[in-house]
Amino acid sequence: MATEKDIVLIHFEGNPLVFARIESILPDAKPNWYHVKLLMLQVPLQTVTWILKDLYIDGEIFTMDGKSMRLEKIEAPPEPRADLENDKAANTEKESAARIISFSDLKKD
Repeated sequence: MATEKDIVLIHFEGNPLVFARIESILPDAKPNWYHVKLLMLQVPLQTVTWILKDLYIDGEIFTMDGKSMRLEKIEAPPEPRADLENDKAANTEKESAARIISFSDLKKD
């Protein structure tokens, strides 16, 4: 289940619409329902509070005003380790081949 501070992608009618960060999840009076406060990551920033079942927070499709909606928890892609090491080696080679030009030497001419 997505939890506080997680980033979710909100799907509207089967299409990705907007990213949001879950600010808080508070229990509702009804069992298995929660007040989910979302910070919409768009300009201008705004917060909304939706009352959702735990299943909907987990990614099940639900409807709002007859329109299908879904929350998808977003995970950061893993960093490719081999590429980082190759990039570091390439940058070291570039740095060793670089020549420093002094601006004060240029002004003397």
